[in-house]
Amino acid sequence: MPELRHETLTWDDVDKLIDHLLPQFQSDFETMVIITRGGIIPGGLLAEATGIPSILTASVDFPAEVERQKTGLFAWPRFIQFPNDDLLRGSRCLVVDDVWGSGRTITAVKNRIAAAGGFPSTCVLHFNPYRTLFGNLRPDYYAAVTDAHIVYPWEIDRGPDKVRLG
Repeated sequence: MPELRHETLTWDDVDKLIDHLLPQFQSDFETMVIITRGGIIPGGLLAEATGIPSILTASVDFPAEVERQKTGLFAWPRFIQFPNDDLLRGSRCLVVDDVWGSGRTITAVKNRIAAAGGFPSTCVLHFNPYRTLFGNLRPDYYAAVTDAHIVYPWEIDRGPDKVRLG
């Protein structure tokens, strides 16, 4: 199997991706559901730019590697945190994450919003059509197509072992 290509982005690259997304939106959204952790920064930038009044978060976990070996990539998600149905019912929702790789997380969130009576549209900075598990299904809005592992500027040299104190 060939080595996965990595692409490291700058903050300027992210600004350009956000600028590419904004004119794509075909409707006004009443609610944004940001998927933690990857969607927090792009969601925040989009929330500021669009003025969407209600910003919510969803946290989704899939089984650990041991369990995944039994079930494959089609395991059921565990929703650690999710908005109440009352906050989603009847609302046009923009679901934001950083990347659509396999598509499992954002699709699980989209389906749960739809089950609550909301009208979800999906939005990511990067779409990887080579990894998706959902055939021709793709995000409603995306800024770029890639086959690389994307490293965003907020992921570079962070963590307790990288921070200097004092």
